[in-house]
Amino acid sequence: MWIYLNGQFVRREDARISVFDHGFLYGDGVYETLRSYGNRLFLASQHVERLFRSAAAIGLTVPISKERWLELLYEAMTRNDLGDGKRDAYLRITVSRGVGDIGLDPALCPSPTVVIMAKPLVVPDPFLYETGVDLIVASTRRNLPGALSPQIKSTNFLNNILAKREAVAAGAFDSILLNWEHHLAECTVSNLFFVMDGRLCTPAVDCGILDGITRSVVLQLAKEQGIRTEEGRFTPAQLRQASECFVTNTSMEIMPVTTVDRAPIGNGKPGPLTNKLRRLFADARDHFLDRSS
Repeated sequence: MWIYLNGQFVRREDARISVFDHGFLYGDGVYETLRSYGNRLFLASQHVERLFRSAAAIGLTVPISKERWLELLYEAMTRNDLGDGKRDAYLRITVSRGVGDIGLDPALCPSPTVVIMAKPLVVPDPFLYETGVDLIVASTRRNLPGALSPQIKSTNFLNNILAKREAVAAGAFDSILLNWEHHLAECTVSNLFFVMDGRLCTPAVDCGILDGITRSVVLQLAKEQGIRTEEGRFTPAQLRQASECFVTNTSMEIMPVTTVDRAPIGNGKPGPLTNKLRRLFADARDHFLDRSS
């Protein structure tokens, strides 16, 4: 496995980062995850833009220009024999504050640490798309936006990890986090959608969620089809009355949800609107793929 580390590609066993890196010490950094379909990346430019927005929000300078990122991402795929039509790629970009003395002052770190990892994409079992998955409502609450903006895709992921631990303990696929007002927010690594009274509903960004890239694509496809959409504040009680539910992220696309807290959503099967959006997403996917450099 070849890993990009601070200006060069090195073998996995040579990819070493200092114990004084502030990403390790304090979770002081940002990241993005991407995927390919064959040799083309899904909305890579949007992911890079979001990386730069996250970095700017914490006063971190990304030392690689936006224009060069696609070249590096495709080189990471090529070096690891990915994107060849047989194996789609999963890529993770991490930019930490870098190496510095112990202390919280960012000025202690003269230069950021930059890492790109590429490995074969592991997708959910196809059976799950046919049966749907189970979610629980976690007792862990989403971080208060006034304390840590959810628009910062930060390497400090402890809030989500605590909610994921709840899901694992309950034997569920994932957890739904509520916000400080007890409204639905998002899952640990995905955005939440549900169907209520014929409307496609999803928590609004100001509920304290990350504005997911696949989330935006799904909303765009729905509006193009004349499907009524609503971004708003919703409660767990409203979700339990929904006729359908699904979650979205880059790697798994649209995953049907059929139970929440062991209670069925609708008839307990993936719903017709969920399946329609899955088809629309697959049909439109080619329009969202960046061309290989």
